[in-house]
Amino acid sequence: MVHAALALFFFILSPFQVFGWEIGPFHRADEVNPVISPKRSSTFSCPLAKGFIRWESDHTFNPGAVVHKGKVYLIYRAEDDSGLGIGQHTSRLGLAVSDDGWHFKRKGTPVLFPNCDDQEEHEWAGGCEDPRIVQGKDGTFVMTYTQWNRKIAVLAVATSRNLYSWKKHGYIFEKADQGRFGRRWSKSGAIVTSLEGDHLVATKIQGKYWMYWGEGSIFAATSEDLIAWEPVLDEEGNPIPILNPRPFHFDSALVESGPPAILTEDGIVLLYNGKNDFERGYPGICPGAYAAGQVLMDASDPMKLIDRLPEPFFKPERPYETSGQYQDGTVFIQGLVHFKDRWFLYYGAADSAIGMALDSGL
Repeated sequence: MVHAALALFFFILSPFQVFGWEIGPFHRADEVNPVISPKRSSTFSCPLAKGFIRWESDHTFNPGAVVHKGKVYLIYRAEDDSGLGIGQHTSRLGLAVSDDGWHFKRKGTPVLFPNCDDQEEHEWAGGCEDPRIVQGKDGTFVMTYTQWNRKIAVLAVATSRNLYSWKKHGYIFEKADQGRFGRRWSKSGAIVTSLEGDHLVATKIQGKYWMYWGEGSIFAATSEDLIAWEPVLDEEGNPIPILNPRPFHFDSALVESGPPAILTEDGIVLLYNGKNDFERGYPGICPGAYAAGQVLMDASDPMKLIDRLPEPFFKPERPYETSGQYQDGTVFIQGLVHFKDRWFLYYGAADSAIGMALDSGL
């Protein structure tokens, strides 16, 4: 009861109110969810494990999404059966394609994975995780993803012309601050886009591309080419947070970027993931659970917060969202597309399967 009263107190005193700028509301596609689940029959000859492995046998989750040639493409994180416990498997990125956004046909082998290349030390043995995809003005697909070598997780970028073959460019902050930023823990890169037809295309603001990134707090970065990025730093060389956790809210433990952000007539809409704290959490979901929120940033100043939803717009409710690898409950949003005049939201369910929700189409 104390937590409920405090949550109401924070809601009443909050300077932010909802003005109808948010995307949604979203409703689960219960008739098809989960749209992708683990598949033990899929095998792949891993160049580093030196043998055939069941690359998507244990978990399939946290997808990026994009519309291409009238179809929805998902690139999703798949974990094999090589380890025990969260973070101890090897992750590779699989590809699935759909004509309707509901039913998907998978490619039998991963499209991005740890390999005998110049990124091996950064991706082996933890793998490639949590993709988010946008399109450049020239049609090139740009994917941010996490490299995990079981020591440090860092944000990386890869590019493709066809979504099947990818070129790795490595750590996105490698040259940042003239090399002084260093290789540090960094995840979840959501690039700012504009909706052009059914395509979310990376868009420049004041002559630069922008990205929201981070786990714990959310920070900002800029780029000239979508490959090399510069975090926005304070005078002491530290990233400047643009969004922090809120005590007694659903995002009381941490905040983390979701799908690509979208520039709208109201401002930049960023959908994000929030984790509920065990002690100063939100009473509407379980402690430790991940739910989803939205914020509105200033279109002319992407560092400036205008509004923030006081409640989660999407939270774990179904059995497949609360009974998988992450049993506290997770709806981890990463994929958002505008397809057939509707918004389709794709998310990781309990770190084990992939769910889909869509708006009313009005």
